[in-house]
Amino acid sequence: MTVKPDTLAAPALSGPARPGSGRASLRRLGELAQQPVLVASWITVLVVIGWAVAPRLFTSHSPYNGDSAASFAPPSAEHWFGTDRLGRDLFARTVYGAHTTLTATLLAVLIAFAIGTVVGLIAGFSGGIVDIAVMRLVDVFLAIPSLLLAMVVVSVLGYSTQNIALAVGISSIASFARVMRAEVLTVVNQDYVKAAYGLGGGRPAVLLRHVVPNSLNSVIALAALEVGTAVLAVASLGFLGYGAPPPQPEWGLLVAEGRDYVATHPWPSIMPGLVLALVVVATHRISTSYRKEHRR
Repeated sequence: MTVKPDTLAAPALSGPARPGSGRASLRRLGELAQQPVLVASWITVLVVIGWAVAPRLFTSHSPYNGDSAASFAPPSAEHWFGTDRLGRDLFARTVYGAHTTLTATLLAVLIAFAIGTVVGLIAGFSGGIVDIAVMRLVDVFLAIPSLLLAMVVVSVLGYSTQNIALAVGISSIASFARVMRAEVLTVVNQDYVKAAYGLGGGRPAVLLRHVVPNSLNSVIALAALEVGTAVLAVASLGFLGYGAPPPQPEWGLLVAEGRDYVATHPWPSIMPGLVLALVVVATHRISTSYRKEHRR
């Protein structure tokens, strides 16, 4: 009996739900409720996204206008994070700064994910001299510290938030390329891929139907992890003065503006820095959870 190639396709995602699907969903919700750190991580990320999308819902203060009489006011009910040397509300500047920092972060991760995935896919699926040439170039990028590479790129392009995003994205391409290549090399040696070739499947069809969908899980997990790394890189470049110019709020710039007063008034640097640290830790925890879930 001849087996049709369509029998090798993965089951359709649409269609009637299986009898146990509702129970599985409830079980996953129960497992999530038993992981308070993961729940707190999701809450942190969602709140920060809310800051970036609709900052006015979270604060009524202006991030630009200050009161000189309230210079360096400590954290209080009126000013949750205190004020800076110009009397500007630090919580408002941190909330509004989320838009600048997260926009640059997501753009950087998108650039790295798109280019790195394609590069790794080409190298792993082509093999031979193409694989060797591409991966030696990737090794050169990996040999350069990512922050140093980002500084070089943004120095060439000019100082701005958009250029920071491009620089951080370029510096992260190599990591995505290596992970994608490793996944592709694993998938192309699986029996179902060999069977697809045996049934007459062409390389483009096998690539799009079997290799790409089954190679993306680890790359998606890396993308979630790279969000935290990119947030830290964007903030680091902003701290060094490569990003948004004052008085535009940006998390790295906020930390830098308060560094000269840490001994006497620590909150202008500590409070934005604490938010930055929480976001990095939260995204790392979510990425770890996703990776464990797809290894089962």
